[in-house]
Amino acid sequence: MATQTVHAAAKGSKLRSAGKILASDMKRNYSLYLLMIPVLLFYFIFMYRPMYGAIIAFKDFNPADGIWNSPNVGLDNFRKFWDSMYRNRVFFNTLKISFSTLIFGFPAPIILALLINELRSKIFTKSVQTITYLPHFISLVVVCGMIKDFTTETGIINDIIKVFGGTPTTMLNNPRYFVPIYVISDIWQGIGWGSIIYLAALSGIDAELYEAARIDGAGRWRQTLSITIPSIIPTIITMLLLRVGQMMNIGYEKIILLYNPLTYETADVISSFVYREGLQNFQYSYSTAVGLLNSVINFILVFGANMMSKKFNDTSLW
Repeated sequence: MATQTVHAAAKGSKLRSAGKILASDMKRNYSLYLLMIPVLLFYFIFMYRPMYGAIIAFKDFNPADGIWNSPNVGLDNFRKFWDSMYRNRVFFNTLKISFSTLIFGFPAPIILALLINELRSKIFTKSVQTITYLPHFISLVVVCGMIKDFTTETGIINDIIKVFGGTPTTMLNNPRYFVPIYVISDIWQGIGWGSIIYLAALSGIDAELYEAARIDGAGRWRQTLSITIPSIIPTIITMLLLRVGQMMNIGYEKIILLYNPLTYETADVISSFVYREGLQNFQYSYSTAVGLLNSVINFILVFGANMMSKKFNDTSLW
C-alpha cells in the first residue's frame, strides 16, 4: 500500500512538472499555439466530428429516421459485401492500381529531385521545376478531359501509333489500357510536386561531405550513391510509410471521370464502388460498411509497415 502511494505521488509530481513546462512553453511561444488553433479546429470539425456517422455501417439507415433511430443490423452489411460478386473485383483492382502506382510512381519524384540537384544552371533548374510543378495545379476534371481527348481514336496518341503502323483505338474503352493510362497520368501530374520534399531534404545535406568525397577522388555518381541517397533515406522511408497507409484508398474522383461500364472489370475500385452504391444506388449503410472495412485495412497496412520499418531500419512514424 505504501509503495502504491509513493508511485501515485511520483506520478502526480511528474504530471505537475509536465503541466508547468507546457504552461511555460505556451506563454513563451503563444503566437505559434495561436497559429495551431485553426488547424486543430479544421481537423476536429471536418475529420473527427463526422466519424460518429460511421455507425450507420451497423444499421439499416433511413434518412427520415436519423442515425440513432434507424434499426440495428449488426454485421449484416459487412457480410453482404463479403458475399458479393464484386468483392474480389474491387479488391484486386484497388491493389493492382495501388501497387502499380507505388512501383512506378513513388520513385519518380525521388529520381527527378536527384536529377535537379545535379543541375548547375539556376535558370535551367527553376525552369525545370516550374514546368514539372504546373500539372499539379491543373484541375483534375481538366486533366481527365485531356486524357480522354488524347486517347480517343482520333487523338494525338493514336496519331503517333498510326505512324508506327499500329491500329488506332479508343483506349479508355479497352480494359487493358486503363491501368497504364491511370498510372502514367498520375506520375505526370504529381512528379514535380512530389519532388519538393526530397529537394528540401537534399538541401540539408552537409556540403563538407561532398568536399571530403571529392578529395578522396569520388566522382558525381559515387557521391550520389555514398552520400546523397543515404542522407535522404529517412525521408524516403517516411514517405513510403505514408504511401503504404493509403494503398487501399485510391480516390474515386479520377476513377469515375475516366472509367465506364466497358472498363469496370479493371477500373472499378473500392472508392468508386462506395460512390456508386452510396450516392447513385442510395445504399448508405452498405457503402459505409465497405468504406469502413477499407479504412481498417489501411490502418493495418500502415501499422504493419511502421513496425517492420522500426524493426529493420530504426525509422518510423511513431
